[in-house]
This record gives sequence, C-alpha cells and structure tokens, in this order.
Amino acid sequence: MTVEDEALRRARAAADEANRELESFRYSISHDLRAPLRQIEGFTSALIEDCAAQLDSDGKRYVQHIRESAVRMTQLIEGLLALSRVSSSDLSRTRVHLSVIARKTVERLRVAAPSRDVEVIIPDGIFAEGDVRLLTLACESLLGNAWKFTSERQGARIEFGTESGKQPTVYFVRDNGAGFDPTYTDKLFGVFQRLHSTEEFAGIGIGLATVHRIVARHGGRIWAEGVLDEGATLYFTLEESPT
Repeated sequence: MTVEDEALRRARAAADEANRELESFRYSISHDLRAPLRQIEGFTSALIEDCAAQLDSDGKRYVQHIRESAVRMTQLIEGLLALSRVSSSDLSRTRVHLSVIARKTVERLRVAAPSRDVEVIIPDGIFAEGDVRLLTLACESLLGNAWKFTSERQGARIEFGTESGKQPTVYFVRDNGAGFDPTYTDKLFGVFQRLHSTEEFAGIGIGLATVHRIVARHGGRIWAEGVLDEGATLYFTLEESPT
C-alpha cells in the first residue's frame, strides 16, 4: 500500500467515525431531549387546564412562561436536527428551476398570510445545478426571511433574481424590510444568531445558518448587504464542485 493509499484509508476511516458520532448525536437529541420536553409541555398544559382555580394570576403566568420555554427549546432542537441533516445528506445534482420553486414558495406564504399585500418579482428562467431538495430548502428560507422582515412595511417588495454577466452566477433575494446594521453582518449566518429580538420578529436563528451550509456544500458562498430599516439583500453562488 502506498503512502497516498494509506492516507486515503485513514481519511475515510475518520469520516466514517465522524458520521457515526453525528448519527449518535442526532439520536440523543431526537430521543433523549425531546422526551422530557414533551413531558414539561404536557404537564404544564394539564396544570393550566385542571388546576387553574388553585393558581393566582402570577402562578398562571409562571406556568405559561415554563410552557413557552419548553416549546422554544423544542423548536431549537428541531432546528439543530435540520441543520445536521443538511450537513450529512448526500447530494444529488440535477438542473433545478429556481423560478418555479420561488413562485411556489411565495404562493404558500400568501396562503398563510392572505392579508399581506407584497409585491414579489421573480423572473422566468432562473436555473441552477444542484440538489433540488436542498436548494428548495434554501429558497424557502431566504424568501421566508424576506417575507417575515417586510411584515411591518407598507409597500413591501421582495425580488428574487440574478446579477447579469457574473460568473459564476450570482443569485439574490432582496427586500425593503427591516434590514440590519451592517456592523453585525458576520453574525447573520451563525447558529442561533439573531439581529432582531423575538418580540420584533419570530424565529430561532437557524434559517440562514442552514442556507449557509447548503451553499457551502454546493461549493459556493453567501453574503449579505443591508441597512437598518431600509432592507437587505442576500447573495449566493453555486460552484461546480460540492463539498
């Protein structure tokens, strides 16, 4: 066996061990942490329903806070599991019609919030080479973010498109919503990093971290530009070779 063969064998063994550890981690999160959280949610709900007469207003508020914290912890666990699946799933590359995916995503957002009046611009014929499942997840997250952060904006506007003449193709999602302080741009793609409070906008801070991982697995990069209260643009590329 050559030195190169031995190095390759060791690299494969290390990758296999890392995958086994990741699977064990996923199992522990999925089963060992979910079970007690479900019990907390169940018992606090029962306490509110069955023992309301024995609780004063402060007691009811405390129980509600406990239940909301358990629900949020469950959401964080689901986010971590989703991120780990994105990181470990196999890539199946094909030609993906992003325009169609984007339009279907916006249709679902409109159904969920029929009172919203949002101008959405999605040109025809935007394609990419990549994993259709992961790229769908990325589009849903980016457009969902734009939809969320324009919720307080009169004349809300969202655009999905590409920059002409760029190689590789630069895709973008632009909105005129809440924006962000560019000083904190680097925090946008971190796990559980948020630039707006949960009181302003709901969320757990996992969406852009997931998109970042999807783009990286396709060999591309993602970056953002924004101004607080004036909107934001998320850009990404998809290179030829996946990681």
